[in-house]
Amino acid sequence: MTAHILAIDDSRTIRNLLTMTLEKAGYRVTTAVDGVDGVNKFHAESADLVITDVNMPNKDGFGVISDIRGGDRNRAVPVLVLTTESGDALKERARKAGATGWIVKPFDDESLVAVIKRLTGV
Repeated sequence: MTAHILAIDDSRTIRNLLTMTLEKAGYRVTTAVDGVDGVNKFHAESADLVITDVNMPNKDGFGVISDIRGGDRNRAVPVLVLTTESGDALKERARKAGATGWIVKPFDDESLVAVIKRLTGV
């Protein structure tokens, strides 16, 4: 079984890095350019895990998490926040919104894949 990862980030570079890293590890990857696009793709496709940036146009990562957790489709899917931010207040806000974990950019490929394997079992 191959896990499907939805990666939401307004940076094309980060989306490309995530896609290359995750596809190399054997995952199927769908990307989204902002929070609105990400939530729409989450509802249209079945993702096993979501990676979202915090600071994005149209809908930030907190809005993405809230929409996923407040919806009626796969509300328990793991959500990882991937951002340049590292403040404790933001981490706590993400946790309260329903984030599963927090990873600071730039990410380490092996560490990211290890976290995804642990959360998806794949």
